[in-house]
Amino acid sequence: MKFYQNQDKLLLAIDSIIFGFDEGQHELKLLILKRKFEPAMGKWSLMGGFVQKDESIDEAAKRTAFQLTGLQDVYMEQLYTFGDIGRDPGGRIVSVAYFSLIKINDYNKEHVEKHGASWIPISELPDLIFDHSEMVKKAIRKLRIRARTQPIGFELLPEKFTIPQLQGLYEAIYQTPLDKRNFRRKLLAMGLLKKLDEKEKESSKKGAFYYRFRKKKYEELLAKGFNFGL
Repeated sequence: MKFYQNQDKLLLAIDSIIFGFDEGQHELKLLILKRKFEPAMGKWSLMGGFVQKDESIDEAAKRTAFQLTGLQDVYMEQLYTFGDIGRDPGGRIVSVAYFSLIKINDYNKEHVEKHGASWIPISELPDLIFDHSEMVKKAIRKLRIRARTQPIGFELLPEKFTIPQLQGLYEAIYQTPLDKRNFRRKLLAMGLLKKLDEKEKESSKKGAFYYRFRKKKYEELLAKGFNFGL
């Protein structure tokens, strides 16, 4: 027996908002591409696709991100469901947007080149198709909230990093300069960084010590009610 036969049908899609941090330019960037099919062919777009009948929404989001970056097990969070009736001229389509954070040097360049995608600074983003610009704005707002309350910024950095690199990341996320002394004091007071016996000397003769994020320590503190609060 078939149920819901008299109900209207619609399509369910996924759109991926993929952020990366460019350490050299101290910029937060977004991975976008030129759309290769109608409607809106040739215009800038987020990576997206339809949910298949044999996969969950989360599985579709992971598949879509993998197709573009070649990466699995990246930080990914469901952002919002976009369902305005006329949002896509191609048909009645509801899209669930996800945002992901990746280390910008880890992605598979062949995957990115295959789709004609580019890393664009969030301060220089072009107009995107449909409601994709609204998706990005919501994702940036959510990212800033998460960065204040959770250590998700470390998802955008290499395994070892310096305090100046970390501060540069948070300044890129918030799009504002931060007080160097206050940022360092608050960060080190949490006890979540492991100092290494190694320095980064490309930026200055004196060099800055490398650190690693103590993920297990954070999980232990979190279980005790710890509040990141950077």
